[in-house]
Amino acid sequence: MENGGPSRTALITAYARAYHQIADRPQIFTDPLAARLLGVTAEELTKLATPTTDHLGAGASDRPRRLFFAARARFAEDAVAAAMAAGVRQVVILGAGLDTFAYRNPRPDLRVFEVDHPATQAWKRERLATTGIDRPETLTFVPVDFETQTLAAGLESAGFKRTDPAVFVWLGVVFYLTPNAAHTTLEYIAGQAQPVEVVFDYLQPAATDEDRAHQRARADRLADVGEPLFSYFTPDDIAAQLRALGFTGIEDHSAPDLIAGYLHGSAGFEGEPPRALRAIRILRASR
Repeated sequence: MENGGPSRTALITAYARAYHQIADRPQIFTDPLAARLLGVTAEELTKLATPTTDHLGAGASDRPRRLFFAARARFAEDAVAAAMAAGVRQVVILGAGLDTFAYRNPRPDLRVFEVDHPATQAWKRERLATTGIDRPETLTFVPVDFETQTLAAGLESAGFKRTDPAVFVWLGVVFYLTPNAAHTTLEYIAGQAQPVEVVFDYLQPAATDEDRAHQRARADRLADVGEPLFSYFTPDDIAAQLRALGFTGIEDHSAPDLIAGYLHGSAGFEGEPPRALRAIRILRASR
């Protein structure tokens, strides 16, 4: 990640989410603040989404990947809504990037903790001020530089209540962590007061030579921009880890199945989905 702002992958995700608002019907996920936070118009998004543009257009022009970004955000916010209905009043967004849930939060008694690198948060706060998006009183920024600080220390200093139930949303992060680092975070989440829930996505290792070639090519591209991939898990591996930590109720979806579910069975993709995207899974667990 560059010191002056968010990672490229965070920006790509935000542009994809913004373009989804104008390009896809039926729409999976509604986010009226995505384009505003980025400071782009519908015309600029459409131009950016042409296949010949730079990396920021990649997430927007790639429809299968764009739909996955929309579906995982919808899946996470559906989980938060269900937890709220059950009485949970704390949400932690790990690696929040340019997520806008906190600014669309419908509950005045739901506290949202955005955890991210200090540089990303500083850039985001500048954008919020520039675009006039109000920071709600229910939001707490939790800047954590994991080279010098732990998640536990950061949340404790921000007023997060370890003894109260919570939902953790952790999207687009796990694959950039080592397996040990990912497990450490899951251990922390597992220690939260019950009920606790976590929503995250992960990459599954490729099963064929052709898939492995696609996966290596994407990993090389990300490494070239300073964001290497470190973790791949099989569904059985990740389920075993979670059960060992005391989680139950594991709900694991492939990207195509998750998208198709929100499109009510209609075709989730135009043509064959990229193999790298098929390797991604979404998981929800409640302890």
